[in-house]
Amino acid sequence: MKALVCYKWVKDEADIVVDPVNKTLKTDKAKYKISDYDRNALELGAQLNEKNNVEVISITVGQEVKSSTMDVLARGSQKAYYVEAPEVDSSITAKIIAEAVKKIGDIDLIICGEGSADQYSQQVGPRLAALLGYQLVTYASAVEINGNEITIERKLEDGIEVIKVQGPTVITVLSEINVPRIPGMKQILSAKKKPSQELSLDDLGFTPDKLESGMKVINIGPSIMERKQIRLNSGDVTIKDAATELVQLLKANKII
Repeated sequence: MKALVCYKWVKDEADIVVDPVNKTLKTDKAKYKISDYDRNALELGAQLNEKNNVEVISITVGQEVKSSTMDVLARGSQKAYYVEAPEVDSSITAKIIAEAVKKIGDIDLIICGEGSADQYSQQVGPRLAALLGYQLVTYASAVEINGNEITIERKLEDGIEVIKVQGPTVITVLSEINVPRIPGMKQILSAKKKPSQELSLDDLGFTPDKLESGMKVINIGPSIMERKQIRLNSGDVTIKDAATELVQLLKANKII
């Protein structure tokens, strides 16, 4: 069995600060990292390789993503593919990866994180399955392989669903499926000996007009909560009067 793990190279949210004046996000000093949710997908791939001898490769699409391959290879991937592309939405990303899957060939299993750490659209996995004609299983909390059969546990709101599938399948995994490993010195050094390969947009048949999205992001800003800062018990106001005023305010704002 051959598995492809999709991951996204995102800006570290710990390095993103909010401009207090303009209420905008300042990302110019933010370093990049593998999306937290995709680390679970990479860990699942590594575990399947160790337990079931599944061949595991990885792919990412984005800007300046070549530098991400060493980290991915240190986390268990046997070969890393990357596509240097301008910032595109999930629909275009899925189309690029789908063409890469066709070019690589013989992919039995595609593993995606639940969503990316930046946009969290949860669209790439389902779109990939639709484009490739693969089966789709989302919200995976456990995955086991027995021969050509894949047993998947899905964590739903009202219980656990167990599904058994065969043939080409796309799986999106929850963050609770495992604890991603932290590569040690041995893994980091061995990663330098593993192959990585760039797939260009030209190789995949993407011209600039095919990268245009039907959706345009106007602005990305922080979540800001404005507080009214109303004091009810200032001065000589009694607790009873303050409580009465609080109830009136809550009713006026339709909270109760």
